[in-house]
Amino acid sequence: MDFSVIATKLRSKITKFSGILSSKLDKTAGRFIKEAIYGILASQSIMLTEIGRQLESKVSLKKIEERFSRQLKKLQLWEKIHQQILTLAKDRINENTLLILDLGDIHKPYAEKMEYLAKVRDGSSQQGDIVYGYWTNQVIAAELGSNELTPLYSALYSQESPDFKSENEEINGAIDFISKQNGNQGVWVIDRGGDRDKIFEPLIKNNRQFIIRLVGLRDLTYKGNAIRSLWLAYSCPCPYKETIVRIKNGEEFVYQINYGMLPVKLPWSSKPLTLVVVKGYGNKPMMLLTSLLVKKSNAGIKRIIQSYIKRWSIEETIRFIKQTYDLENIRVLKYRRLQNMMALLLAVFYFIAVILDQSNKLTILAGHVLKSAKRVFGIPDFKYYAIGDGICNIFKRCPGKLFDICRNKADPQLKFIFS
Repeated sequence: MDFSVIATKLRSKITKFSGILSSKLDKTAGRFIKEAIYGILASQSIMLTEIGRQLESKVSLKKIEERFSRQLKKLQLWEKIHQQILTLAKDRINENTLLILDLGDIHKPYAEKMEYLAKVRDGSSQQGDIVYGYWTNQVIAAELGSNELTPLYSALYSQESPDFKSENEEINGAIDFISKQNGNQGVWVIDRGGDRDKIFEPLIKNNRQFIIRLVGLRDLTYKGNAIRSLWLAYSCPCPYKETIVRIKNGEEFVYQINYGMLPVKLPWSSKPLTLVVVKGYGNKPMMLLTSLLVKKSNAGIKRIIQSYIKRWSIEETIRFIKQTYDLENIRVLKYRRLQNMMALLLAVFYFIAVILDQSNKLTILAGHVLKSAKRVFGIPDFKYYAIGDGICNIFKRCPGKLFDICRNKADPQLKFIFS
């Protein structure tokens, strides 16, 4: 394996990819995006000094960091990167694609000068401790029966920011932003945090498909009567059986479940919906409300459950981004810079998960990257840790400068060809 050749090819791919992401921005922003993606991949860090060290530049590290800080403050950086990512991903989303929305947090226990620090619930703590940090909102596309993932959206927000309106606005904003780009394609999958009328109303109004887990406190209309959803779930016949396995924090949990369904509506809407009920997963039944047409059969109901369970794999994806690129060690102080850094991390993950891992022309290159990770026990199903480590190892062995960006104003879908 010739590491210098592989490193040169990887730098070429990064340059082409970053050129597309920055095609709607000025030259200085384009240079920054190229260097930032390369630096994050090579250093596995989002600290500006660590990114700058990878550039092999004669310019002082202090000057590079100052330049990065100026670029990170640009207004359109987050929006333009997301728009280009969604343009590239458009053909990967169809009417059955699962659009999994996940709310998370960044914990900053020792930060004092970071702008608009807010109280968040620490998702990594079993007690759900209240700590200082920021909320995150991420959307990843996935397909049933496939391990491929397509990152689409990554945002950071704080309730202390003057432009913050509500968490509902953050969720609906993400849904609108993506849906307008892909023509309402896909099925939105959201956990219990999506069980709100402020979320259901725009989804139904805009004819968007969804699967949302219910808390159990809302009323649903069943056979003309408004009944508490939890009571409906307890009384729902569940004739079908299945065994499911969930891996959480490296530990395997096995559940024997029974499931069934009921035709329902929301009290304020005439749209027919289906309540899928799963018993055996916890002390209370799991309730999934969906707008999809569900056949009253084992296969039909099972598909809805599998679609929701697919979001569990996204938890590992969020953990990958946090751990591999040390997200909670983010040091930039200004709010807009924090938000723009989330867009750069989205670009890094898109490069790993789509450009490198899923391109037929890059299969051999991806194989070399995985070998470079030097995993003792082989490559697991969730291989992004190995890909991230492999890229970092290759660039450490063969450091070098990046190519110039070839800026092209033509359609990026036509020009983005990997050889």
